[in-house]
Amino acid sequence: MRAVVRERYGVPAVLRVADVGEPPAPTGDEVHVRVAAAGVAMGDWHLVTGLPSVMRLVTGLRAPREPGVGLDLAGTVAAVGPDVADLRPGDRVLGCGRAAFAETAVTRARRVAALPAHVPFTAAAAVPTSGTTALHALRSGRVRAGSRVLVLGAGGGVGTLAVRLAVLAGGEVTAATARAGAAEALLAAGATAVVDRSAGPASLGSGYDAVLVTGGLTPLRDLRRLLGARGALVLVGAEGGGRVVGGGLARQARAAALDPWVRHRLRSVVSRENPADLARLRDLLAAGDLAPVLDRTYPLAEAGEAIERVASGAARGKVVLTVA
Repeated sequence: MRAVVRERYGVPAVLRVADVGEPPAPTGDEVHVRVAAAGVAMGDWHLVTGLPSVMRLVTGLRAPREPGVGLDLAGTVAAVGPDVADLRPGDRVLGCGRAAFAETAVTRARRVAALPAHVPFTAAAAVPTSGTTALHALRSGRVRAGSRVLVLGAGGGVGTLAVRLAVLAGGEVTAATARAGAAEALLAAGATAVVDRSAGPASLGSGYDAVLVTGGLTPLRDLRRLLGARGALVLVGAEGGGRVVGGGLARQARAAALDPWVRHRLRSVVSRENPADLARLRDLLAAGDLAPVLDRTYPLAEAGEAIERVASGAARGKVVLTVA
């Protein structure tokens, strides 16, 4: 079996496709998935580069503990362990797996959900992690019918999904992005207005019930000026800044320290996958209510270029690898 692997941290050029052999037969609640498509996210860049370096306390100090890369997948069940009752070989699924940038990925039954035949694999692979992150951000921001919502960084993978999910929750959504050509897709997703983030804070408005920030290092004081009296600021991701801790992580830490002392709610979100959210995203895909914005697809051999595309900030929506 072919898989994307690396032996050291570095720019995505360290990635290569190698024949790693088939995984051993599944045990317990394990599921083997023949991957048709794999979603690419900023988290993959962090794991490949080992930045910010504080994360190496978990992933391996000198070199990655795991050679494989990739989390989000969609494909067909190849084999199941003896404790799996709801899936069988041939079933279509979406979800998360270990080393998903491969022809076959190993995962557990609770980490995948059955996928209807009419949902394309490329669309399904785009939503597990980014969609779950967007759902958690909306909950942290208490977005509901009538909420005025600003999504900062609306043109990226999480941002485009957050806009659509906020609209489905009944929010009145303003999408702010500096990505050229993103406006049409965001308006199609239901955004009430699309503004140019690079024009500065004056272009963004104020008085929002919730502001979701999916990128950039805008200071907390400037972000809080966008909120209404009891608004919520939700920080998603931790990109940018220093190599050791990272400016995004530092801003999240400052927000947590400040939160008890101010009238606004300051929250940080890290995606935590769970079966209920995955099933919710699957159902929205199946009903046609959620259609991920796909920027580009790349073959497995170009995984490094795909990750670079996401990290550059140029991608409008999600980047996906096509495997089979």
